[in-house]
Amino acid sequence: MLTEARRREVLELARQLLRIPSLSGKEKWVARAIRERMQEFGYDEARIDSLGNVIGIIRGRRPGPCLLFDGHMDTVAATGEGWRHDPIGGEVQDGRLYGRGASDMKGALAAMVAAAGYFAHDRERDFAGTLAVAGTVHEECFEGVAAREVFKAVRPDYVVLGEASELNLKRGQRGRAEIVITTRGRAAHSSNPGAGNNAVYQMVEVVRRLRELEPPLHPVLGPGILELTDIISAPYPGASVVPDTCRVTYDRRLLVGETREGVLAPIRKVLDELAASCPGFRAEVAFARGEGKCYTGAHLASERFYPGWLLPDDHELVRRALAGLRAAGLQPALSHYSFCTNGSFYAGEAGVPTIGFGPSREELAHVVDEYIELEQLWAAATGYYALAGALLAP
Repeated sequence: MLTEARRREVLELARQLLRIPSLSGKEKWVARAIRERMQEFGYDEARIDSLGNVIGIIRGRRPGPCLLFDGHMDTVAATGEGWRHDPIGGEVQDGRLYGRGASDMKGALAAMVAAAGYFAHDRERDFAGTLAVAGTVHEECFEGVAAREVFKAVRPDYVVLGEASELNLKRGQRGRAEIVITTRGRAAHSSNPGAGNNAVYQMVEVVRRLRELEPPLHPVLGPGILELTDIISAPYPGASVVPDTCRVTYDRRLLVGETREGVLAPIRKVLDELAASCPGFRAEVAFARGEGKCYTGAHLASERFYPGWLLPDDHELVRRALAGLRAAGLQPALSHYSFCTNGSFYAGEAGVPTIGFGPSREELAHVVDEYIELEQLWAAATGYYALAGALLAP
């Protein structure tokens, strides 16, 4: 499948994408580049939706399921000192391709776009169903939110996420929620603190009590971590003022099946107990909300609650995917992601059977001198080709 000419083509596509900056909300030009390459590969459709996602469609000759390859186009900023390789240079050195997004996840996107085109060409479209490839926007800020529009357009029966897995097969992940707790007191001059009610002191008690909570535990995914990530008081700066408000943000890792109410219930219990035992204590808790603007002008808004998901290890999708990858000469281990992905929507909300398979290691994402090994890039293209065959042309 992957001739020397095709290896060069996959590499050049990855380099092209790396040379186009695409921060969240600024993916316009990389989306257009992907659409153009889809057209060159002979996709039946290649379009950009209202949010700026790029969606390519290849139809088989016979009816059948829809398989979606999903990757995100946005990257984090190339911050930090010590970059030896231009983050938008697409430099190749010692068997590695360098650049912001090489591992997360323009390398995988290039492999997906090319592999789908090769599969359709080699089969002369003699397969059952539809093969779709999507490059989504705003994943770094809103895991799965923009993917909702892809789902509406494609209605996939299976989803393959291209997030870094070192060519292993991922069958799930913990989800993620951002929880905001606010305590409210009464402002006063700090020379007369007794006239006020310091909201920070109230929050100290909240934080102490929450540290005593036992996190829920999943036998595969691990603990539902609750970790404080941000704290601020108001007014800020607060020179000579007793703060009347304090706000903390917690990162909560979500296990399969956890609900919004179930996640907040133990926190509300702590707040209710403190309100009953501490005069003047006032607090509230809610999930954070995120908002962002797409490069198309569309607005995204979402409660920051992104569910976890997990496929059984004997699920049909897992079995067929493993068989297809092994037949192609790959040796994937079966595990799960440690981070959050667009799978929070596809599998966690929409219930679509979803797996992850991608090149490179997750610890290479977001780092200085991010890179992808060329052999991983090419093997990923081989893997996507094999997955298309296993699921659409068994």
